[in-house]
Amino acid sequence: MSKKKDKGINPDLEKAISDLLKATMADPTASLTDKTKVLDRALKLEALKAKFSDDEWGAGFFGSDDDDDDK
Repeated sequence: MSKKKDKGINPDLEKAISDLLKATMADPTASLTDKTKVLDRALKLEALKAKFSDDEWGAGFFGSDDDDDDK
């Protein structure tokens, strides 16, 4: 029997990115590039979380509610 894959973000991955963000931002020797990269990853994670939490995200691409398109 196969286990169904859970939807959403792996909590361990989420925590790792959060910890990395905190550590990098607090590190006075981290370059601006390093800080920007880890910030970018954290923002990407937030965008993915928003997709999972919004069931209708992207639903507009699968059909149209307007009958005017056929005229």
